Amino acid sequence: MAAIGGDLEPALQRGLDAVEELLRTSVASDFEFVGQASRHLVEAGGKRFRPLLTLLAAQLGDPEAAGVVPAAVVVELTHLATLYHDDVMDEADVRRGAPSANSRWDNSVAILTGDFLFARASDLLADLGPEAVRIQARTFERLVTGQIRETVGPGPDSDPVEHYLSVLTDKTGSLVATAARFGAMFAGVDEPLRTGLTSYGEAIGIAFQISDDLLDIASEQGVSGKAPGTDLREGIATLPILLARAGRDPSESRLRELLGGPLTDPQTHAEALALLRASEAMVRAQSMLAGYVERAKCTLEPLPVGPVRDALGSLCDVMLERTA
Repeated sequence: MAAIGGDLEPALQRGLDAVEELLRTSVASDFEFVGQASRHLVEAGGKRFRPLLTLLAAQLGDPEAAGVVPAAVVVELTHLATLYHDDVMDEADVRRGAPSANSRWDNSVAILTGDFLFARASDLLADLGPEAVRIQARTFERLVTGQIRETVGPGPDSDPVEHYLSVLTDKTGSLVATAARFGAMFAGVDEPLRTGLTSYGEAIGIAFQISDDLLDIASEQGVSGKAPGTDLREGIATLPILLARAGRDPSESRLRELLGGPLTDPQTHAEALALLRASEAMVRAQSMLAGYVERAKCTLEPLPVGPVRDALGSLCDVMLERTA
């Protein structure tokens, strides 16, 4: 919570502590192996970005309202469940600096553990009322649709960059938007502000993923337990890679050549990573990130001036600073 200070930080920390406690309770099981597998990513840590956004939005109403913390846990459980499934689809070996569930156990265990977490999220939702259940169902529909579209890839007449951003909006932006919406909803925030916070969540969610895309390439040490250039090595076409492939600059022909083939060889991977870091594609991706950050900031204008608005604006700034 480096971007959030003042009187707001203690209240948010209390909320995050309550989220953490309920999160660990929610993944417990009478069967030791199920509990061990479901705790795997919870104990690996993470940014808890989505619950933080729920708690922040709730500060505009009654942050102590009964549904706020369970709603924050619902969005985090949903997010964690998708990570188990993502690692299977991506054949990932590492998640948050620890062996992924599929590499520690196997694909079946990882998939079923993700399903278990979805079930626990649904159990919490049942106590939050039919509106929350409907919002979550529609969010999950968008999330899954985005994942399917990513898996299938763009059509022959589709622009790969536009397709990628559209997928990102559904796969990542939808759940972050719901995190903000839930916080406002259960804290009793007026509907116009709920709408603005939901739009903020979607824009900052897209920015968050683009920022991660850039960080995977730009970071020298690696972030979130991933070595630099992991996406590049694994053939995952993130925004900078797609922009580089679509480039026409003759001076970057070698980069486009490398991106057209496998990059599992360490020497070839290192060359491609260095070229990509210095490419026009990175500049363009940074500019697109700035555009989504600005979009998120614009949604904050109707919010009352004060610490919540300042904190949400600071989160926007962090998206840019972490990749600068």
